[in-house]
Amino acid sequence: MSKKHHKSGMATRLTNYGDEGFSLFLRKAFIKGMGYTDDALSRPVIGIANTFSGYNACHGNVDALVESVKRGVMLAGGLPIDFPTISLHESFSHPTSMYLRNLMALDTEEMIRAQPMDAVVLIGGCDKTVPAQLMAAASAGTPAIQLVTGPMLSGSHRGTRVGACTDCRRYWAAYRGEEIDDQEIVEVNDKLVPTVGTCSVMGTASTMACLAEAMGMMLPDSATAPAVYADRHRIAEQTGSEAVRIAGSRIAPSDIMTEAAFENALRVLLAIGGSTNALIHLTAIAGRLGIDVDLEAFDRMSNETPVLVDLKPSGEHYMEHLHQAGGLAAVLHELRPLLNLDTPTINGRTLGENLDTSVRIINQQVVRPSTDPIYAQGGMAVLNGNLAPHGAIIKQSAASRDLMRHSGRAVVFASMEDLAKRIDDPNLDVNADDILVLQNIGPKGAPGMPEAGYIPIPKKLASQGVKDMVRISDGRMSGTAAGTIVLHVSPEAADGGPLALVRTGDIIRLDVTGRRLELEVDDEQLARRREQLPPSPSATGQSGYQKLFMEQILQAEEGCDFRYCRQAPTRRVPRR
Repeated sequence: MSKKHHKSGMATRLTNYGDEGFSLFLRKAFIKGMGYTDDALSRPVIGIANTFSGYNACHGNVDALVESVKRGVMLAGGLPIDFPTISLHESFSHPTSMYLRNLMALDTEEMIRAQPMDAVVLIGGCDKTVPAQLMAAASAGTPAIQLVTGPMLSGSHRGTRVGACTDCRRYWAAYRGEEIDDQEIVEVNDKLVPTVGTCSVMGTASTMACLAEAMGMMLPDSATAPAVYADRHRIAEQTGSEAVRIAGSRIAPSDIMTEAAFENALRVLLAIGGSTNALIHLTAIAGRLGIDVDLEAFDRMSNETPVLVDLKPSGEHYMEHLHQAGGLAAVLHELRPLLNLDTPTINGRTLGENLDTSVRIINQQVVRPSTDPIYAQGGMAVLNGNLAPHGAIIKQSAASRDLMRHSGRAVVFASMEDLAKRIDDPNLDVNADDILVLQNIGPKGAPGMPEAGYIPIPKKLASQGVKDMVRISDGRMSGTAAGTIVLHVSPEAADGGPLALVRTGDIIRLDVTGRRLELEVDDEQLARRREQLPPSPSATGQSGYQKLFMEQILQAEEGCDFRYCRQAPTRRVPRR
């Protein structure tokens, strides 16, 4: 449709009464009940997805950000209208926020489609909200711009800087290992989340914020500003103004989220030591646009991409320090020879042009020069082998060097319930050299692929000072966690994958350098075990969203999106 005949503002997406004139008349009559004038209603309409929730501390500043976005929209001559959508917090979503990510994407997509808006500002922050919003934007096609809530500040416990949620896991592990007592675990619980905002480390929320900026869907320098800084509100105002511009230019998300943009995002994911979850999310977003993520090519990209950001869990600093060091631009400057610099971004300039005008801070300690990386190769490695025919992931930048090549006896837990029942049993037959295996926590098995892949060290070993073991599952791990942990094993156990065939006592061989994950059991024995497997879970007897989920959910290598939401892939990234 040409711009000349394009409907805009309140005339878009009219409710069907069989008479367009009456539909617009009725719409304006009702919204005027909220005090709008005809002048206001003649302006470009900018929707603002409001994800505030009393359950979501990561989004505790959303109401204030909405006001800042509105100011920017009005300064640019638009009419801002906020609307609610689902809001997901990682710690307040049963059984897991991943189970509900696709529901949030559907909700956001349909609210964009249903309501009059020329562009939309998507305010998200907590782990699954930004992926859900970008998935929705990709499918809806309406001009969209992302705004994140920003990370929380770090706190202090007994003179030590702490922050969610790497330190949450560190202190809990110390408590399980009887290194700290009941009083201290209660005390530190008050210090780990000192402000609203997303986790202060390079977890999934911070990773997705950086990737959204790297892809060009957010304004430059907007990924890292803490939630409580004035910077965050200036960014929100600028985002509102930019939304009016992209509404007039009719810039679709697909114009920004190109193959080149996804390559930049994958490159940045590796360089920042980002969350393994982000690979699933990028795959889901790309899949909505007919772009497939090639895991083997991604692994080759990892081999030539160093980890540069000295941030927990792969390093020592927190997100506020990355912001003070120049934000994502500091990383992009170091990666410049490896990036697609001519990709368009949401502010109308290319990535290279934005970099040319960014401030470069000298002598900062958070982003390493490419000649002196924190880790010589990318943060992740893709594994294959008879235990993971469709792939598995390990965050090698957060793993123990002495476990990267390891053979050990499997100690198998059949489910999360089995894990909870036996992991702290003093009679558990387990040694430090064993490999812990957790089955049936994949997309279908749990359901919802929980972040249970961070299998705790058995209490009897933790109390002996054991800090890490090889752990394998078909689930996920929080981006805030560290350890030698193999994730996203595909196909999952519940769908008949080889992981379901592992038994306690089997020997498993992990070789990260060789990119192999092998179960050393002969084929005849595996065939006999397969005959005894129960049928895969189905949607029979289920209803509502759970039925839809079980019928449509895809495996990790396809982004765990719903089958009917994913376009048939016509392109692949990385392209080289």
